[in-house]
Amino acid sequence: MRKRSHRSRAVAAMTAALVLGAAGCDVLGGEGPGAAGTPERRPKPSASPTPVWDSSPASLAAVGDSITRGFDACSVLADCPEVSWATGDSGEVNSLAVRLLGAARAATHSWNYAASGARMADLPAQMARAAAKRPALVTVMAGANDACRASAEAMTPVADFRSGFEESLRTLRRASPSTQVYVASVPNLKRLWSEGRTNVLGKQVWKLGICPSMLGDADALDSAANLRRETVQRRVEDYNTVLKEVCAKDPRCRFDGGAVYKFRFGTDQLSHWDWFHPSKDGQARLAEIAYRKVTARST
Repeated sequence: MRKRSHRSRAVAAMTAALVLGAAGCDVLGGEGPGAAGTPERRPKPSASPTPVWDSSPASLAAVGDSITRGFDACSVLADCPEVSWATGDSGEVNSLAVRLLGAARAATHSWNYAASGARMADLPAQMARAAAKRPALVTVMAGANDACRASAEAMTPVADFRSGFEESLRTLRRASPSTQVYVASVPNLKRLWSEGRTNVLGKQVWKLGICPSMLGDADALDSAANLRRETVQRRVEDYNTVLKEVCAKDPRCRFDGGAVYKFRFGTDQLSHWDWFHPSKDGQARLAEIAYRKVTARST
């Protein structure tokens, strides 16, 4: 009995030693597998997640105001959508749609729902029309008309501007959750005044009612005129802050980072009909900016 008991204890001790050795002595606080030359099993890397932003969308719809309609780029006080930076088919502009889709596909897979004179309050209805097409990308350029009112006091309040943009994105998301959104900043209206006021003809056209809050009494440099223009300019900056903040909450929305606002429009980039809206050259520059932002891998 003693011999069998002694032998049993020996067998149990050897078995325990083998078990501990196979476990890498972790229970004793030693190093785990791989520390003594044993290959360590690493988890297989998971597949890379599909990026939220698609830099090569297959269709495009545009919403916004007169800039996206090519207003005054071809003739006085008239839309010219064929030179629109977003959806135009003009070779002089090489629009965002043409750059992304090619000329043939852009003709059938891009739509322009912008309207001259539109403000942010008009954007939800435009967005509803755009969403019905289920586009891969919607471009937004709005806000200039909210600042370009009969007076600085008549400008759209910032809170209303924000609610209008938020409602526009909700409208899109209800109908087309996966559509991407490119948001262009509101241009620097004071710079447009500074450039255009050197042209006598342009100032005469301004008197017909183009952006009175900024362009009215174009040659006046008294304190009241300067304060009015500064007030409008600050409102434009506030609008751009809203566009940035609201867009940042949507993973499929990309703001241009203020690129349009920062662009230094010169006389070659301004309409020679009103010296305020973009010319064909200006529209081409807007298309370049948009294409660069839309196709960037990250923001």
